[in-house]
Amino acid sequence: MINEKYKYSDLTGKIIGCAMEVHKHLGNGFQEVVYQRALSIELNMQNLSHVREQEMDLKYKGYDIGTRRVDFFIENRIMLEIKAVKELEDVHLAQAINYLEAYGMEIGLLINFGNTSLQFKRVMKPNQSPSKNHIKS
Repeated sequence: MINEKYKYSDLTGKIIGCAMEVHKHLGNGFQEVVYQRALSIELNMQNLSHVREQEMDLKYKGYDIGTRRVDFFIENRIMLEIKAVKELEDVHLAQAINYLEAYGMEIGLLINFGNTSLQFKRVMKPNQSPSKNHIKS
């Protein structure tokens, strides 16, 4: 899980470990909010500081266009979006990338508790060109 060539790989490895622990105990089939609550408990047990569902303003060309709540910000370095769906789809990855951009974060995780096996993707802030998005498993 830890690949030293990726920024914050030690932290993302710990977060994924917490998610695996939650999935091991709960399995799949619950609503997203159940996993969110359990993961918050596990993050606390592992002494990982986090903020859950922090509301952020979204802007378009300087105009307020609404708000969005990302599931977690962990250690002020990692954005975490969780899902409870049968299978992750491209739209979920696009959403995670958009959140990184909107909130000025470099690294994010997308974790799915809805499958029989925990699914996770590391998402990094896109380069200058939209065609150079980096999505790592």
